[in-house]
Amino acid sequence: MNRHALWQDEYWLLLMQLYLKKPEGVKPLYSKAMVKLALELHIPPEFLYEQMFNLRQLDTPRMEKLWERYGQNPKRLAKGVRMLRQMKGFSSADAFYEGVETVESWELDYKPLPEDERIMPITLIIILDLYFRLTPNTMVVETPEIQDLARLLKMKAEEIVKIMEIFQICDPYLNRMEIILTPLMAPCQTIWNRFGNGRPEALAALAAQLKEYFRGEK
Repeated sequence: MNRHALWQDEYWLLLMQLYLKKPEGVKPLYSKAMVKLALELHIPPEFLYEQMFNLRQLDTPRMEKLWERYGQNPKRLAKGVRMLRQMKGFSSADAFYEGVETVESWELDYKPLPEDERIMPITLIIILDLYFRLTPNTMVVETPEIQDLARLLKMKAEEIVKIMEIFQICDPYLNRMEIILTPLMAPCQTIWNRFGNGRPEALAALAAQLKEYFRGEK
């Protein structure tokens, strides 16, 4: 991946702190901690994930010096991270980015929907993946896969079933003409437009990775 316009070398400290967090190592791409840092820096998690692999290579004098100074000294690392956040204004992000044009794209997937603040677009992406694995007759509360997903997403199984009913309206192959009056219709249609006509295996791979976000800090 090419260098990101917002990346600065000081951010290696932030990545190192995350890398060293137990269990030590490269964190899952869409783990909550990785996404949180990505949102903080306005840099996609995919870029940070690749940079974390570069961090452990120790194949440049810069990386060797970084690990020599901070790798075995967590207090020094914590102090460096704290100073960096203070200097960059991370504790007051709105003020730091005031007057700076930031275009949100991927970030919106991790923000609560205006229509329902309990749900994010990534929630709908994961539910859509399960939708394609079931038939309409099995999109019911009693289905084990729906119950398992409800526990992961910390939702009620009934809520997932209702979202799947909305996806059935979006699904052109079902040719359902009824109208469901729900504020989630528009965001579900948006997710369908993004993924509904794509390759199911691509959606499945993305959903599998996104589930890491809901498994808590890594």
